[in-house]
Amino acid sequence: MRLTRFAIAAAPVVFVLLWSTGFIGARYGLPYIEPMTFLGVRMVFVVVILGVIAVIGRAAMPSRPEIGHSLVAGFMVHGLYLGGVFFAISQGVPAGVSALIPGLQPILTSTIANRFLGETVTRLQWLGLALGLAGVALVLHDRSLVTAGSTVGWIGSVVSLFGITLGALYQKRYCGRIDWRAGNLVQYAGAAVLFGCAAFAFEARVIHWSGELIFAIAWLVLVLSIAAVGLMYWLIRRSAATGFASLFYLVPAVTALMAYGLFGEKLDALSIAGMVVCAAGVLLVNRGARVTPAASNAAASVTADK
Repeated sequence: MRLTRFAIAAAPVVFVLLWSTGFIGARYGLPYIEPMTFLGVRMVFVVVILGVIAVIGRAAMPSRPEIGHSLVAGFMVHGLYLGGVFFAISQGVPAGVSALIPGLQPILTSTIANRFLGETVTRLQWLGLALGLAGVALVLHDRSLVTAGSTVGWIGSVVSLFGITLGALYQKRYCGRIDWRAGNLVQYAGAAVLFGCAAFAFEARVIHWSGELIFAIAWLVLVLSIAAVGLMYWLIRRSAATGFASLFYLVPAVTALMAYGLFGEKLDALSIAGMVVCAAGVLLVNRGARVTPAASNAAASVTADK
């Protein structure tokens, strides 16, 4: 029982740490490979590994409607979000800054959850969301970092914001009953086809193999696509949408810290203050989390596999 409670308490912290490394992995690998080609190669490896896991674990295969829902969720979470992030970094947006726009997810999620999922966003949560937004602005306030990326790179970041927000909400609403191994396998297979088509349509598909690229692919496949995404969907099933989304406020701060240590991307006292503000915002959002009875019943209907 204590181990279970510890795992539940530690899961959000582990998720933030792992998710933040995704931006770092992209930064390591992209000098040697184009973004869509990079993601296409990554997805092929993920499909193979997850396919083996699904077969060994005798995962229950989804029905035809569930396959459709998985493909839609995968298009948004993997296609739009990952595609947007990798494209942004390839266009010069620094790894730390590339986490800024998706870090605004809680604001968008809280609005959608409040209107369409029946979740009541309390005043304490709104205060936490406002603090988190202010903290994100403080973390990456340096204009030289913002201007480092191209205009289309920032457009890619905005696309990634909508992808992860809508994808997470769609996953919570329609994919809660699907075995995570089979559901993720369908999502990654669809993403592999999507990125493969994009690579053949828009890129030269030239790969300069190096130790850094191999490490980046291995890390993104095993740690991000298998471990972190699996943990994300586990948290989505067991958290209110607003409470889960608030974790993304911590990602820009953690990513900026990693990018500073690994790549020398600037991190000053004001950015550190922003980290503290972000943490305070997340604490308020989670302490103020409250779901209406209607939302609780809706959540229960999509978490029967709990």
